[in-house]
Amino acid sequence: MSKPLPDVVAPDLDVLFCGINPSLMSAERGHHFARPGNRFWPALHLAGLTPRRLAPEEDRELLRYGLGVTNLVDRPTRTAAELSRDELRAGAEALAELVARCRPRVLAVLGVTAYRAGFERPRAVLGAQPESIGRALTWVLPNPSGLNAHVQLPDLARSYGELRRA
Repeated sequence: MSKPLPDVVAPDLDVLFCGINPSLMSAERGHHFARPGNRFWPALHLAGLTPRRLAPEEDRELLRYGLGVTNLVDRPTRTAAELSRDELRAGAEALAELVARCRPRVLAVLGVTAYRAGFERPRAVLGAQPESIGRALTWVLPNPSGLNAHVQLPDLARSYGELRRA
């Protein structure tokens, strides 16, 4: 069975970003972070990870910059809160397999709550994690969804920039 939103991956990426799961709009459009209120694309650019702000329809362009994107859970939902702990754990196992195959230098999980549940790290905080996934250095970054409104775009850009500098 194919994924409702295909991964944008290649071997030996610098960073593989991992969203929680596709929004209904992203799945419908076939592109990552396609909701208008999502701040992923501007945060990448402001952090210096891409030379310009990409549009969701350009998600495959990430590969040109050594970046990729996937999701922890494949099932599209209105909000990530609709996902079960079992789905998050199963997604973490599948993500570990993807990381082993693709060998990114860094895995950046976008959402601390999903990371805590999926990887059974209840005390995880944002930033570099003490444990890696496969051989990938693991970071947890704020989720760029517009539903995560308490984190503003300058905060996202700062966090994503810390990852770039590391």
